Amino acid sequence: MFLRRLGICIGLFTWLVGTALAQTPAPLQRQIPAGGQGVFQPQPLGGDGVQAPEIDDLGQDADNADQDNGFVNRTLPTAKPGNAQSVNAGKKAKSNPEINVAFDGLNFRQQRLANHGNQFSVEPPDQGLCAGNGFVLESANDVLNVFDASGNQLLGVTDLNSFYGYAPAIVRGAPNKFGPAVTDPSCLFDAATQRWFHLVLTLDRINVDANGQSTSQSLSGLNHLDIAVSNTSSPLGSWTIFRVPVQDDGTQGTPDHHCSPSPGPTPAGRTHPNACLGDYPHIGADANGIYITTNEFDLFGPFFHASQIYAFPKHDLAAGLPSVTMFQYDTTDFQVVAVPPDITVPGFTVWPAQSPGANNFPTQVHGTEFFLSSLAVFTGLDNRIVLWALTNTRALNAGNAPSLSNTLVTTVAYTNPQRSNQPGSLTNDATNNWPLGQCIEVAACNLFLNGINAAIPEVIGRLNSNDSRLQQVMFANGKLWGALGTGITTDGGATTHAGVAFFVLVPQVSSTSLAGKIVQQGTISLDDANLTYPTVAVTPSGRGVISFTVVGPDTFPSVGYASIDALVGAGDVHIAQAGAGLQDGFTEYTNVFGGRPRWGDYGAGVVDGNSIWFATEYINQSCDLATYEAGFVAASFGSCGGTRTSLGNWATRITKVTP
Repeated sequence: MFLRRLGICIGLFTWLVGTALAQTPAPLQRQIPAGGQGVFQPQPLGGDGVQAPEIDDLGQDADNADQDNGFVNRTLPTAKPGNAQSVNAGKKAKSNPEINVAFDGLNFRQQRLANHGNQFSVEPPDQGLCAGNGFVLESANDVLNVFDASGNQLLGVTDLNSFYGYAPAIVRGAPNKFGPAVTDPSCLFDAATQRWFHLVLTLDRINVDANGQSTSQSLSGLNHLDIAVSNTSSPLGSWTIFRVPVQDDGTQGTPDHHCSPSPGPTPAGRTHPNACLGDYPHIGADANGIYITTNEFDLFGPFFHASQIYAFPKHDLAAGLPSVTMFQYDTTDFQVVAVPPDITVPGFTVWPAQSPGANNFPTQVHGTEFFLSSLAVFTGLDNRIVLWALTNTRALNAGNAPSLSNTLVTTVAYTNPQRSNQPGSLTNDATNNWPLGQCIEVAACNLFLNGINAAIPEVIGRLNSNDSRLQQVMFANGKLWGALGTGITTDGGATTHAGVAFFVLVPQVSSTSLAGKIVQQGTISLDDANLTYPTVAVTPSGRGVISFTVVGPDTFPSVGYASIDALVGAGDVHIAQAGAGLQDGFTEYTNVFGGRPRWGDYGAGVVDGNSIWFATEYINQSCDLATYEAGFVAASFGSCGGTRTSLGNWATRITKVTP
């Protein structure tokens, strides 16, 4: 069990011949007005008990089969597990000397019970984290909270629907009433402007009344990025909100990308049947701009269009102006060569870079924002990543557009990882506690939970390990740092599990060319566990941390991390917090909830001075079936003594380390 440091022997100081910058299509320019003020509104948690509906199916039963237990299923059909790369396994460290602070963040129970319980059961937790000025702000799915630097709660659990000025996600009654669906939070504290930026994707319902509610879960097609910008250096004050339409069907100033409608007749009340979806938004920044990227899919059809890049003048957003200029870049106009050589693909998960501190931004070509994306989601196995550069970002300050370009960089090979085993995934070990799944297997319990008077066989789920998309990008110490999940074999090909591939490169950009120089790369792996959903955060001096979930046949989902620098690559795997039990959430159970066991979507890591905060999903509780059933009393069923709810048990852990 020795750590794999491929950067020393594979691809070290690899050059890519610079690509000459061609004339590129002009981006679409739009004015985005401010859309009101937001303040955090913590409300008491609701009570336990199973209520209907528990899951936001977004109108699946009525009109859309391309959805996945609580949200639209937006994975590329080409993203199949490929041939795993054979590496030497790393090792687990025996201590965690770098950890300064660690505490539990948001969890499934808080997500479900926030705002008096007017919330859905949602998994997995999409993770947003930002830190600065003595504050740590965490978002997970539809809730957020604020802590001080010691982990003390300063706010209380706050639902995002209320913060962004929307009706509650659901008010159960006769009839049920639904607010907009809010998802995919991201967060950034910008030390240069002393402002906090918070981002979500919001999807509107059909037939909305004057109170912003609908009696239908179905979607109208309208969807928008909501960007909240703090009005002060504290996240606890007021925020200015900007709403960016991203349905891209030619309405509300959007371009028409001709997304496909769902088959069959258009449901009554659907106003935008050809809507696209601005999925998976993430946020980056340089000295001049704030940059948001999305993966654009059909909202109602089956197809992927291309990543979109949105550029805003940072200082105008920070000032809370009544209107700001935005430039939209469609990466179908910047396609790259895939495999075979005569096939090109657009950008997918083009992740924008963040930089630590107030004075560490790229300065080339009057300001440059860098991005990275990967290709194995299209090709199955690849040894290239895509370097993107938005140059002359200073132009944003004068209302003009920067220039976008990209090029390929040769790297260590990577592929799409397989699902990750957790204890009992292969054997359904009766000594393990997985009470939701066990409940489905008992007729009396399944009747109480699901209204099904039958015992249905189930299995302990194998967790989703993601595809091979980039997971986070940092620009620090003059270099770009990125990581992604990959398939790994540490025993010569006998077994395959999930690991991490990382890349450190020096971007070379001028007004006429773009290239990347790999100075370190490699993989992180264990021979007895999977490493999934990596994040990367690096201090101004070039010392960083890659964090991830560790899970395997003998390891409950746990919080892990490894150090990284540009000289020796990655260090040993540390377990920052061991998991206490199995992931036991509704998406993993086939016969009732569809059987696509979710995990992650993405974690988060941020730099605060010379230290790094990261937020990671893990499991912090376990209980047996009898405790879960609690005598079939509605007020306590499924809560396991107030540690979870009936349909899930994920938790997050916030950790601070000083590399």
